[in-house]
Amino acid sequence: MKNYLEFEKEVKSLEEEMDTLKSPFGSEGISEVDTKKIKNIQTEINDSLKKTYANLNSWQKTLVARHEDRPRANFYINKIFSNFTILSGDRYFGDDKSVTAGFGLIDNKSVLVIGQEKGEDLDSRIERNFGMMKPEGYRKCIRLMQLANRFQIPVITFIDTPGAYPGIGAEQRGQASAIANSIECCMSLNVPNISIIIGEGGSGGAIALASSNKVIMLENSIYSVISPEGCASILWRDPSKSLEAAEAMKLTAKDLLSLGIIDEIIEEPIGGAHRDAESISEEVKHSLIKNLRFFNNLTKEEVYEHRKSKFLKIGREKGFIKSSNLSSEGLGYKEPSLLRLKRHLLRQVYIYLGMALVCLATVIVLFN
Repeated sequence: MKNYLEFEKEVKSLEEEMDTLKSPFGSEGISEVDTKKIKNIQTEINDSLKKTYANLNSWQKTLVARHEDRPRANFYINKIFSNFTILSGDRYFGDDKSVTAGFGLIDNKSVLVIGQEKGEDLDSRIERNFGMMKPEGYRKCIRLMQLANRFQIPVITFIDTPGAYPGIGAEQRGQASAIANSIECCMSLNVPNISIIIGEGGSGGAIALASSNKVIMLENSIYSVISPEGCASILWRDPSKSLEAAEAMKLTAKDLLSLGIIDEIIEEPIGGAHRDAESISEEVKHSLIKNLRFFNNLTKEEVYEHRKSKFLKIGREKGFIKSSNLSSEGLGYKEPSLLRLKRHLLRQVYIYLGMALVCLATVIVLFN
């Protein structure tokens, strides 16, 4: 049974009509299937999906990102990687089922794969804690990332979580420090790490594994410091203002790409990733291979500097960049051209004002 969102009512009625037409058993018994009409309805469905998904607002994209049928991390892992071997446990407390981690092969290259897993049905979602990781989950990821770093194996993470688990047990076992240590570990790696946000990228629970050289988002995924409902409850004390909150938070892939928070957007099939899981898995695989090859010729130091530079750039237009002087080390600040011109004009304002007055006086004398 398909699950439909509120803004997909027209698509739902068309698909129900098409399902009826496809069945040869009607009210009058067995009848001939009208293939021409089915084809026309399929065209209408595609047109409706294109029109609807081309004009989604931020809140509607949030609903798509949370869609029940959206492909989960385990689906991508099984489709994209071969010889995948799961590794479990943090060696301190236990294993966290909300995150799948292990080593596999892609493009004949060994990689560490970490995926936040929400689950497919009610039982698996309860077992997976709806993708909300606990401290032992983050410590498991840290342990494996350090192992991958030791053997120079790239790290790939699939992000899909509403946030880290806020339960009292998690807090007692050091949730905050586990997240902080995970961010520190991601940022200090000397191997490439690539993160793909496949659904929700919520709060510190997401950034703990998404502090990467490359952050990629699926077209209808979201990435934010808090959920729209949480933001609306705090700012307006009214969860019904989720649309206003979602728009203000700039949590969509398009907004985040323009702000320089993410590096790439993977387009989804018509109607979202949940309508063609096979197609989107191929697109994700292609993007991963392309980005892994980008780092093939970079040294450990260059990989580290690439990540450092990426995060220092955020919010600074051009920002901190690697010096073009090969003999220099570290980062240098390149002032944007517009700001440099403005500063020059302010510093020489009296000179330019005097020159303007002289020119004006010359023009007046010549024309008198």
